[in-house]
Amino acid sequence: MLHLRVICPPEHTDDVVARLNELPGVAHVVVLPGAAVKPPGDVIEADVAREATDEIISALCGLGIDHSGGITLEQIDTALSDAADEAEEKAPGDGADAVVWEELVARTGEESRFNATFMAFLSIACLLAAVGVITDSPVTIVGAMVVGPEFGPLAAVAVGLVRRRWDLVRRAAMVLVVGFPLAMLITAGGTALGNAAGLFDASAIAGEDHQVDFVYEVGPWSLIVALLAGAAGMLSMTSAKSAALVGVFISVTTVPAAGYASIAAILGNWGRATESVVQLAINLLGIVLAATVVLLVRRATWTTSDAGRPLSNG
Repeated sequence: MLHLRVICPPEHTDDVVARLNELPGVAHVVVLPGAAVKPPGDVIEADVAREATDEIISALCGLGIDHSGGITLEQIDTALSDAADEAEEKAPGDGADAVVWEELVARTGEESRFNATFMAFLSIACLLAAVGVITDSPVTIVGAMVVGPEFGPLAAVAVGLVRRRWDLVRRAAMVLVVGFPLAMLITAGGTALGNAAGLFDASAIAGEDHQVDFVYEVGPWSLIVALLAGAAGMLSMTSAKSAALVGVFISVTTVPAAGYASIAAILGNWGRATESVVQLAINLLGIVLAATVVLLVRRATWTTSDAGRPLSNG
């Protein structure tokens, strides 16, 4: 279940309570008159079944509470209550299958901000990938996959396309378009320094028998893996089973391809640099395509519109 907290002007309190009482999946409704200070108003709390949350949020936004007050949600790990059990039984569907669209838009919006932290993770991931390529170490390549933060903005693009939130699409696309080239440039700089220091030379990627050649070798399996990873990642983000995201990070060669392209370009192997860039593009597009399809299928059963609120720049 999720814990719902609503701050609203006193003149809307009766309407909010009435909506919460009439909708399925709601338990433990509490009203605290005048408890809110900023913004001023009443505080209304309730525990709601995840599968009913989307409809409840839509109803509250329909009353304008997101503008005149505030709505917050928190995850409840344990709820020992007959009323809570009854609320979950009355709510339609299963909690693991429920999509809370406002939560999804907020989460992907948060993960698609271009900031120093995102660039640090992406750059470190690309540098790790470069080390893995130079040392022919698949384990290091896997480490780079785990560190890479790129699934957040990729998921945001898919969410924005399905929900027609073009502000989200623009912001996430900007993060990818600017982030990857910048991280590749940083990796190229590190590669040039290592090459100048004599740590390695062009022979590091020469030959045909390296264990990490899968990073740049483009083929049908590249697209298949990207599609499956994108589907699994979006299923994870739209349900309570978020642990699956770790597996997604270890399956797709987005960051490794970016790292390989940087190394190959510095060492003058433009053929492999080009193949790596193509591999990167295929994986990025495959993930977005599969994630979008998953969301379209999910929307077939969870059709509530989001509030269309502009994304925060904070």
